[in-house]
Amino acid sequence: MGTSTPKQYLKLANKTVIEHTLQCLESHPAIHGIVIATSREDPHWNQLRRQNRQKILLEANGGKERCDSVLNALERLAVYAHPRDWVLVHDAARPCLRHEDIDRLIARLSGHPVGGLLGIPVADTVKRVDSETNITDTIDRSGLWRALTPQMFRLNDLTRALRLATSQNQPITDEASAIEWLGLTPLLIEGHADNIKITHPQDLSLAELYLKEQKET
Repeated sequence: MGTSTPKQYLKLANKTVIEHTLQCLESHPAIHGIVIATSREDPHWNQLRRQNRQKILLEANGGKERCDSVLNALERLAVYAHPRDWVLVHDAARPCLRHEDIDRLIARLSGHPVGGLLGIPVADTVKRVDSETNITDTIDRSGLWRALTPQMFRLNDLTRALRLATSQNQPITDEASAIEWLGLTPLLIEGHADNIKITHPQDLSLAELYLKEQKET
């Protein structure tokens, strides 16, 4: 992002990115509580946590990798939740999540034996390159999707998957990949393309445009 401030605390339409994300989650009627994984020494979160929150907000220690942070959050949540409760894991840097996508995710997965995630079919031509960015192959994009968040699984299933995968040093890039490693098959549910992850500086302007458009529709 070209800044010393972590991207989730950058300003977006008069709020920080994470405040937009939390507002979406807190205002959804099906979500009963939220766990934030962050460093104890995080000065930005220490300022935001003083604000009144609408729902139970627990805190867990952030880990070295994403999977470590998620596992810490799940273990923190286990004190309050039932092992068969559904949990949604969402990136703090995805502030444009729509309620209707959460609705679709919950409706499609509430009776599913495994769980699943939001995604978008790949529309662009995909190339594989070598270390010097020379094209080595063109990938058939049929059947390829971009994984988004939230990703929704049972508390005990996801906790077990992450524990086993991390104990055996398996590469886990998202929650679904941990579930897949157990031999289970998550379901992909198409979401909106405006559920972007803030990664580059220009993403802030794009996210602001998306948030404005969402309010007007």
